[in-house]
Amino acid sequence: MKEVLYGLNSLVIAGVLLCSMVLAIVLGHRVGRRTASAPDAPARDHVNAIQSSLLGVLALLLGFTFSLALQRFDSRSEALVDEANAIGTAYLRARLLQGDADAQARALLQRYVDLRVRSAAISLEHDAPRHEVLAQTNAVLDALWGLTERAVEADPNPVRTGLFVQSLNDMIDAYGRRDAALGRHVPEVIWLLLYATFVLTSAVVGYASGSAGHRPAFATYILVVLIVVLAFLVVDLDRPRRGLIRVDQASLLNLKAGIDADLAPGAAAAGASPLPRPAVTGRP
Repeated sequence: MKEVLYGLNSLVIAGVLLCSMVLAIVLGHRVGRRTASAPDAPARDHVNAIQSSLLGVLALLLGFTFSLALQRFDSRSEALVDEANAIGTAYLRARLLQGDADAQARALLQRYVDLRVRSAAISLEHDAPRHEVLAQTNAVLDALWGLTERAVEADPNPVRTGLFVQSLNDMIDAYGRRDAALGRHVPEVIWLLLYATFVLTSAVVGYASGSAGHRPAFATYILVVLIVVLAFLVVDLDRPRRGLIRVDQASLLNLKAGIDADLAPGAAAAGASPLPRPAVTGRP
């Protein structure tokens, strides 16, 4: 089942939430004014107790949702670093291959890291470019694996080719883990529950002010704006391919810069090292 909210822009969700909460306060205030009777301290205390309880539930749900979104953000960050390490290790071990396999493998790995950097920059709304990059990535992986099979047949040495095969397996596993992490997000049912809690709490706040015979205080609307801003940040944190908060791509970008420098014309003649150490943290 396709999730509707996940495809919406974070600003749209925040705008709808803000309008819904303000409207709920206004409607709750009108209902409170119409149903208000003679001042009744126990009744007001009862409404205030319900209002406080709902605000507590709202804070609990918002904190719980923020925790879920932050965990997924952290897992995406770790997956990206792990993938950069795996690619860097495979690139370094490609030098163990004999003959032309060395240069061919490193060229394919350069193409692969370029595609992984491009994939991270494509927004969620652009399905066609994302699928195109995915197809190209799979084609590069197929070419790498075919090259590895031929290298193993030509040189079955378990030390030279075996280490590269292991690093290539680790790289493919890291690719799968990172893509899986990008697909994980807070379930939509939690967002719907949170939205309902926001709106109902706003209605009770408006009702409490109406039954007390006064308009909602200015601080009430400040609270609404604060809640909407926090909700926007949580939603934005949960959207890996767009928004203000994104996973830092420095690990992949540094790796790409190191590989490009290593394969640049004249790099070998200049005695360049396989990769700049800040660009890769893999195991040679």
